[in-house]
Amino acid sequence: MHPALNRAEPMPTLKPFDPTTLLLIAALNPVVIAIGLWMGLKADQWQKLIVAALAAALGGFLALYVAILVGVIHREGIGGEAGIVALQSVFGFIWAVIGWTYARWRAPR
Repeated sequence: MHPALNRAEPMPTLKPFDPTTLLLIAALNPVVIAIGLWMGLKADQWQKLIVAALAAALGGFLALYVAILVGVIHREGIGGEAGIVALQSVFGFIWAVIGWTYARWRAPR
């Protein structure tokens, strides 16, 4: 094991199905927030917010996958992946709506 990862404090664990952990990871994933807001700011039609939500969920899932590969998050079993993508889609849509609303509010009339 890498010496930097050999420390006494426990690492977060992604269990097969733990709704609280899945909700926290989906809500606090900075990649989902960044992609959702950015694509929401750039959207010129409300229909593009759905695409922004899916892109944010995919980006967030890839960031989570990299965090698991690097060892920042420990995973026990398989089963939470579908839940994390679904929840990140919801939160990505919320952030995209916030970005889209802000862009429309800020635009000259």
